[in-house]
Amino acid sequence: MRYFWIGLAGICFALGAAGVIVPLLPTTPFMLAAVALASKGSPRFARWIRQHRLAGPAIKNWEHERAISPRAKGLAVVTLVFSALVIWITIPSLVVRIGVTLLLAGIGSWLVTRATPSQRRKP
Repeated sequence: MRYFWIGLAGICFALGAAGVIVPLLPTTPFMLAAVALASKGSPRFARWIRQHRLAGPAIKNWEHERAISPRAKGLAVVTLVFSALVIWITIPSLVVRIGVTLLLAGIGSWLVTRATPSQRRKP
């Protein structure tokens, strides 16, 4: 079972890393899933993810405060808007365009209403 959890954690980490580049592929949820899954199979892998120079701070902010940094919120909103524009340009169905745009707007609204991390650093 241990290798199953480690494998799933690795897949989630890879998808999260790809999400940095690919629109509509979220980074943070995959990284959070990777940490949770790695914790079941390899605390060392989970610790490595938490200490990762790019993923670590966002994960720690979420785990400690359920908070998202203003920079991450801004990047997410820009990506969501870009994704909506791509949908409107490439998808012919008006119903699909409206549905996806409403979904993306809901995600964006949820993101921007999350707390901002406090200035003090937690260990």
